[in-house]
Amino acid sequence: MAGWSVLGVPIDSVGTVDGGPASGTERSPDALRGAGLVGRLGAHDAGDLDVRITGARRDPATGLVGGGTTAPVIAEVRRAVAALLRDGGRPLVVGGCCALEVGAVPGVRDALGDVALVHVDGHLDLYDHRTSPTGEVADMPVALLLGIGEPGLLAASGPRALDGDGVVVLGARDPDEARDLAPLAARLGVRATGPEEIRADAAAVTASSLAALGARPTWVHVDVDVLDQDAFPATDYLLPGGLALHELGALLHPLASSEHVVGVSVACYNPDKDPDGIWGAALVELLVGALG
Repeated sequence: MAGWSVLGVPIDSVGTVDGGPASGTERSPDALRGAGLVGRLGAHDAGDLDVRITGARRDPATGLVGGGTTAPVIAEVRRAVAALLRDGGRPLVVGGCCALEVGAVPGVRDALGDVALVHVDGHLDLYDHRTSPTGEVADMPVALLLGIGEPGLLAASGPRALDGDGVVVLGARDPDEARDLAPLAARLGVRATGPEEIRADAAAVTASSLAALGARPTWVHVDVDVLDQDAFPATDYLLPGGLALHELGALLHPLASSEHVVGVSVACYNPDKDPDGIWGAALVELLVGALG
């Protein structure tokens, strides 16, 4: 397999002040580099994309926080991931928030054709610009990749990247979201496996997930809120009942070792909630163990 190319996407879909200092998950790529991610993986550093989601108010026209600043982010991530793959790299995209996933997966499709997704997240992420409680694109990536959502974002991500049978969601456990979205997930054919099954046998969950997706080039997206709120408090959407750090590592290692997995993204680490860098260091340790 090709070595990792670390690409930073410093965005936060809560919408930041245009021209203001980086904050929240925007700071994650720099923090993870500072904790030694690139060197310890022996990775190529592909730098950061010059992208930002700005404006904290929900735009009445699009239904999105960040309004028209979101689609250009998706288009740029899509372009950059496709370029890395065409150059023979194996992207490790570090965010930033989960909005980056909406560009990364289409980038795989552009470069390699048919694509599948393993979405490791505490949430299903199947809201759209009308149903989302927040209007943040981080609520919506799986829906958008399935062709459901705000027209400008769909145009930026291109033709529908996925069908329901090309998506596996691992670790979702938000009861409020499940009440809203579980019926939609079932209609779309999205497979979802909760934390208890992962905790019981991560290797079996990985094997069955990859078998279900077949031989397609596969992207793995990790939102750190799949971790329990006590295991990793440096994220914005804290939930009990999630995975421990070692349990997430046991899930990711066989995924990253698969010949079909062409890239990984990691999102939603918030250095503002980690002033001593303890949790960033723990995340780097996990990623080096799982991906190295």
